[in-house]
Amino acid sequence: MKRKRRIYIGITILVIVIFIVIFSLDSGSKKVETVKVPVARGVFQINVTTTGELEAKSSEKIYGPRGLRNFRIFQIKIEDIIPDGTVVDSGEYVAELDRSELSNVLKDRELDLEQLETQYIKTELDTTLQLREARDELINMKYSLEERQIAVDQSIYEPPATQRQVKIELDKTQRNYEQSKNNYLVKKQQAKADMQEVSANLNKAQNEYDQMIELLGQFTVRAPKSGMVIYRRSWDGQKQSIGSTISIWDPVVAELPDLTRMISKTYVNEIDISKVKVKQQVLMGVDAFPDKEYSGNVTEVANIGEQMRNSNAKVFEVIIEVKEYDSILRPAMTTSNIIITDIVDSATYVPLECVQSNDSVTYVYTSRYRQQIVTGKSNENEIIVRAGLEDIDEVYLMPPEGAEDFRWNYLDTAIVNKFKREDDYLKPVIKEEDTNMMDQYKKGDFDKMKMQGHGKMKKGGQKPSGGSGSKQRPKQ
Repeated sequence: MKRKRRIYIGITILVIVIFIVIFSLDSGSKKVETVKVPVARGVFQINVTTTGELEAKSSEKIYGPRGLRNFRIFQIKIEDIIPDGTVVDSGEYVAELDRSELSNVLKDRELDLEQLETQYIKTELDTTLQLREARDELINMKYSLEERQIAVDQSIYEPPATQRQVKIELDKTQRNYEQSKNNYLVKKQQAKADMQEVSANLNKAQNEYDQMIELLGQFTVRAPKSGMVIYRRSWDGQKQSIGSTISIWDPVVAELPDLTRMISKTYVNEIDISKVKVKQQVLMGVDAFPDKEYSGNVTEVANIGEQMRNSNAKVFEVIIEVKEYDSILRPAMTTSNIIITDIVDSATYVPLECVQSNDSVTYVYTSRYRQQIVTGKSNENEIIVRAGLEDIDEVYLMPPEGAEDFRWNYLDTAIVNKFKREDDYLKPVIKEEDTNMMDQYKKGDFDKMKMQGHGKMKKGGQKPSGGSGSKQRPKQ
């Protein structure tokens, strides 16, 4: 039995080895297939493709209570809020905010207000009593003054010394009376000042109390006008919903966007940002509605870059305004944006895979040669050939078999130097007033665009097949 088992194992191993050898021989016998592509000529379009997010160009902010910092309240929480995207009429309920902190402060203010009211009454009684005593004193001194005057009148028959004495008493009483009158005026002003002080404190406390009562009513947030309620995003991109905290420095609970004018906020990496300029035209698609296509314009390009979260990439913010109005467009929808940065009216170009280079020479493989070329601008798939090829030529996508034996066909040095000096050899032909290309897209004349080298956008706003501004490249 053991011997039979060894025989079976040996036969199995032998069969496997035979299959491996046969497969290796078949694989080695296959020739490497290479693909040639014709050199294309026509309109060459250079794009920057990005993904963005729709936003309303302008919106009405729905505010919570303002003035809470006067009572040392700096944050409030959202206890309840209607679902994101709800359509409301003016004055309808939007959200409810946490009142607990303001309610505690309000109780303290009620106690302070009661104390100030008591102090006001006490001060009013005290000043009334003091002024009454001062008035009584003045009346009594007036009577004393009259008595001294009578004594003076009756002393005319008395000796001079007696007359002098009663005259002195009259003067002293007169002086005391005048002093008491002045003191009464001072006490009256003092009482008035005391009453103004306690009255001011009472009014201040009453005003604060009234403000708090008014603020409590603002904790029930209502829509200032009709529209669709959109949750506001905080600094970290999170939506402000139930449980979120609102700062009193910017007490915005939600927003009512103007959906008639939309923008797409996108970010372009630092490698491509030099190509993007204000007023450049954009082809847009919305992922939620892949059959829909829109056009737009670049309206803002950030001057300073920023670092993307969880990445080392540096990007620049770019704002694109959507030209068309469509009721299905909503904030936060994802957009695919093709920014047309340049269009060369007539150019010769080949796929990027065709172009090879060594230390000093850029070249392609033709049927018989390694042909030196001078390249120009490129897009994601193709590159312009400024010299070295004609549109009747064909080039290999990949180095063919025996490529190392191909002879070199160098360009004349004068031609190479000429193109090196002509940095502005190719001029962009797209201008602000030249909207013919975009008009063809909008009118649906996609066949004409394809003949010019511009395929119709794929679903979801992706770039045209085969590269922007080029014929579709044969598959390998």
